[in-house]
Amino acid sequence: MAKAIHTMIRVLDEERSVNFYGNAFGLKVADRFPFDGFTLVYLRNPENDFEVELTINHDQSEPYTHGDGYGHLAVCVDDVEKEHARVDAEGLNPTPVKEFHREGELMAKFFFLQDPDGYKIEVLQNHGRYK
Repeated sequence: MAKAIHTMIRVLDEERSVNFYGNAFGLKVADRFPFDGFTLVYLRNPENDFEVELTINHDQSEPYTHGDGYGHLAVCVDDVEKEHARVDAEGLNPTPVKEFHREGELMAKFFFLQDPDGYKIEVLQNHGRYK
């Protein structure tokens, strides 16, 4: 059986991205590997072993385009309202909290953030299938 271990995104500024993911989600640098032409930085937190891999291409100076295929990364939290207030106080500009209902039942309660490179992250209430 396959196990998901990380997602990779290309970022322009390592420090800015490490600070964002640290402030937003408590992710810390687990490993950092410089190579000729690029650096790989792996971020994670104690809650799980899934990582966000930041790829910093040293010769990239223009923002990356995401095309029309990228959607978002998702995380879940125990209290979405509390988390929304916390990231708002950090100045991370979350979207308003929204709810999806299906057949009269709450399916999802969530908000979005964008990292410094424009990648969207959905923050979901720990509920139902989102655990």
